[in-house]
Amino acid sequence: MPFTGSWHTLLEECDALPDEATLVTPLTETRFRITDSQAHRVVIEFVDSGDSQPLQREQFATLAERIEEVGGTFDLSRLPPDAEPYAAVLSLHPRYECDERAGTITETDDPTSSQLVESRPAATESERVEPDLDVYADMLLLIDALERHDPTALDECETPVLINLYTLCSDVQRNAGDLRQSVRELLLDRLHHDQPVHGQYGSVQRTTRRNRTLKDDEEVLGILENAGVPRDQVMGVDRGKVDEALDVTDLSESVVYDIDERAYVRKADVDDEHKQTRLQGLKDRLTASDDPEAEQLREEVEALERRIEELTEFTPGTEVGSCS
Repeated sequence: MPFTGSWHTLLEECDALPDEATLVTPLTETRFRITDSQAHRVVIEFVDSGDSQPLQREQFATLAERIEEVGGTFDLSRLPPDAEPYAAVLSLHPRYECDERAGTITETDDPTSSQLVESRPAATESERVEPDLDVYADMLLLIDALERHDPTALDECETPVLINLYTLCSDVQRNAGDLRQSVRELLLDRLHHDQPVHGQYGSVQRTTRRNRTLKDDEEVLGILENAGVPRDQVMGVDRGKVDEALDVTDLSESVVYDIDERAYVRKADVDDEHKQTRLQGLKDRLTASDDPEAEQLREEVEALERRIEELTEFTPGTEVGSCS
């Protein structure tokens, strides 16, 4: 089917969008707006970065051909990383529909409306709401401490400063880990392929980790014996049973263990009251709109939030094999 008619329909749909309409890519949920539609291309602007990108007519035609070639439903994970906006824009056409959960775009017989358009304008900076998360508060405190003490010259810091840094780093690591696990559980329902899915700050992919646990000892030994493997070939020393034996003898553990002692620092306590007092002071300072340096403080807030997002980014997974 010639793409000319579909292209003109698509341009009409683009022109009919409200000025404040925002589109969202189906896999990475990257938000962008259409700023211009021309005879041979559509120009978009990404909301977060402000970068512009022209989307060429011939690429839309190629995507339409691929959808037709595979029987009407195309797997979006097969798109190049920078081509996802093409699918989002093409879904404006009444004959194409994106399924975000399935990660597909389908050519339909019945007219549809795009599910990837946000009609309301994006939230402005003044509408941001502070998340009620422990990791957010701890990150603000840690960033504040790092800005007041040079992390490249830690040997010059006094002991209380090092204790504060260590405590905050520990809290951030723990709380970020909890948040990361919650996000990971949601992503597992949305990632259906081994290929990486790209976001603004990185990529993630669904991987598989294999954990092996031996069955009952006698069952394993019997199976191996039936296969011609003698028991003494697989029998070893059980650490738990060795410890039990040491408890009922006069032997020192050093006669059966090679012992390597290493000192480490362990967080013993957290002064939550002092943390909250310091954090409230930071909030009051950053929100003092009547301060002559209000503009600079607002920039600091934006910088802090960007750095917080960077601290919580994901790294691509790799397949890991482990035994127990």
